[in-house]
Amino acid sequence: MRERLVKLNRRTKRLIQVSVDLLLIWLALWLAFYIRLGSAKMIEPFGGHAWLFIVTPILSIPLFIRFGMYRAVMRYLGNDALLAISKAVTLSVLILSLVIYWYRDLPEIVPRSMIFNYWILSLLFVGGLRLALRQYFLGDWYAAVPFIKQQESLVRVAIYGAGSAGNQLVAALRMGRVMRPVAFVDDDKTIANRVIAGIQVYSPKHIQQMIEDTGAEEILLAIPSASRARRKEILELLKAFPLHVRSVPSVADLANGRVKVEDIQEVDIADLLGRDSVAPRQELFDRCIRGQVVLVTGAGGSIGSELCRQIVKTLPQTLLLFEQSEFNLYTIHAELEQRIQRESLPITLIPILGTVRNNEHMLHVLHTWGVNTIYHAAAYKHVPMVEHNIAEGFLNNVIGTLYAAQASIQAGVQNFVLISTDKAVRPTNIMGSTKRLSEMILQALSHEAAPVFIGEKNAVHHVNKTRFTMVRFGNVLGSSGSVIPLFRSQIKQGGPVTVTHPNITRFFMTIPEAAQLVIQAGSMGEGGDVFVLDMGEPVKIIELAEKMINLSGMTVRSENNPYGDIEIIFTGLRPGEKLYEELLIGDNVSPTDHAMIMRANEKYLPWDNYRKVLMDLMACIHSEDYPRLRQLLRETVDGYAPEGEIVDWLHLQRRRDA
Repeated sequence: MRERLVKLNRRTKRLIQVSVDLLLIWLALWLAFYIRLGSAKMIEPFGGHAWLFIVTPILSIPLFIRFGMYRAVMRYLGNDALLAISKAVTLSVLILSLVIYWYRDLPEIVPRSMIFNYWILSLLFVGGLRLALRQYFLGDWYAAVPFIKQQESLVRVAIYGAGSAGNQLVAALRMGRVMRPVAFVDDDKTIANRVIAGIQVYSPKHIQQMIEDTGAEEILLAIPSASRARRKEILELLKAFPLHVRSVPSVADLANGRVKVEDIQEVDIADLLGRDSVAPRQELFDRCIRGQVVLVTGAGGSIGSELCRQIVKTLPQTLLLFEQSEFNLYTIHAELEQRIQRESLPITLIPILGTVRNNEHMLHVLHTWGVNTIYHAAAYKHVPMVEHNIAEGFLNNVIGTLYAAQASIQAGVQNFVLISTDKAVRPTNIMGSTKRLSEMILQALSHEAAPVFIGEKNAVHHVNKTRFTMVRFGNVLGSSGSVIPLFRSQIKQGGPVTVTHPNITRFFMTIPEAAQLVIQAGSMGEGGDVFVLDMGEPVKIIELAEKMINLSGMTVRSENNPYGDIEIIFTGLRPGEKLYEELLIGDNVSPTDHAMIMRANEKYLPWDNYRKVLMDLMACIHSEDYPRLRQLLRETVDGYAPEGEIVDWLHLQRRRDA
């Protein structure tokens, strides 16, 4: 019946509503007389009181229409609609009372108190029926009726936060009929033990009691405006209870229209870090982006795509998306194109397939569009993968950066920003050493007014007007290769969760915060600067895994808890992996105007020295002489100390064949 009523056309629904309201008005009028007179014999709806039964709906129905009572969607009826009903009924009663007392010499006397009776009954019937129908269409009308069995198949959830977001979430869950809200948890002591939207409010210290009273299996965080520090405190509290913790989106996501309140998601791991980002400084964004032609290499990657999103906000004239993966390029281009059209942004968006290892193609692109700023995010960053594929890692990370830098100088690009990594500091792996070598190349080029390029037959000096800047930071949450998606997948499959070592730690930062700070740091450089982002305190990966398991509503299986749900096993450090990451090679660091950005003063060699070293390294790659390559990197890169044997797949296979 409910589905059939919902599918009726609008005209039919309005006709039904008007007809029902007409009957309710007559019923309220008859009962108003009956309550006052105490006898049905004295009421004459077809006799002396017939005029009143005709005039009342003639006065009321037009007012109901005028106040929009027949435009409201019944199942989404809110407080504004209830207020409109009260106004319409009250005004109709006032006009009716004027009509009655204007014609006081009518043959049938109408008692004064009947008007008050009619007003109360009309509000009860007209408003009450609509509230009842709203509950009926929401599908949870039975919740308020005693002795009717509840839908036990629905997952019972508690809502942390009894504010507007929490109440909207309750309404959405009742409409969806996938979860059953059974309790609120809120820090506000003034509403503890009260009832909101038909469910009880508990204080945080009574969560265990709430679980026992309601049988809640999950808890949904409806606190989109809370700071990350506050959310961390709440998550620390909740991890002690057998509840799967999930969250409604942030205020920014709600305001941007990307999600709705009812879009429930897993807890943002950034909340576990308790790290609140610093608001970006718009003048630093504008300096290298607004009204300019900007190119992002690796535009489809984790960092590159977020850089593109942040750049679009600052309104460049043209944004070039440079990417070697066709699928990644298609994905980010489609996303940004849709946003530009939706917001009518005056931005030209150009997707370009290509690799930074193609010097001629890169130079052609920079000349064609007259690029002002490059954000160089293209790199292979997965440590074990690069360790097993040395040649490709070196060519992409080092030679790709070299060719992009040389093309920038030739094309007269004003700003070149390299996205680096904390793994470049005293590296134990090929990936880290190639990123540090990339930093050193840009440092050397920055101090050369007219460098001679590698790969040119004639010693031609090129005038250098490009300002090179490097930005170094640690792991970003949710990036490709991050442990967070891996842990989530393993928990979903029932475990075990794999951690390489019980003492391994990493620095973490959210992708949007990292991208914002990269752009701001890139604007602060004077040439050859190495900027280091404030990553906060390092996080133990084992503790991160334990928190994720607990917040999934499960427990860790261990010697102390042999009946836990999910086991954590240690797989051992992978090739090239370090226990601890660092952000600085030495202690020579100075602050900047930005609280989250520091300037590191690192050593580098003159460009002429690098030219010879780079040519030797490239010769090693072409001859597959990886032991010699390792030795050259040791001599060139400060602190490079590889551990273990060479594990490149081609190198190992050739050794076996020999």
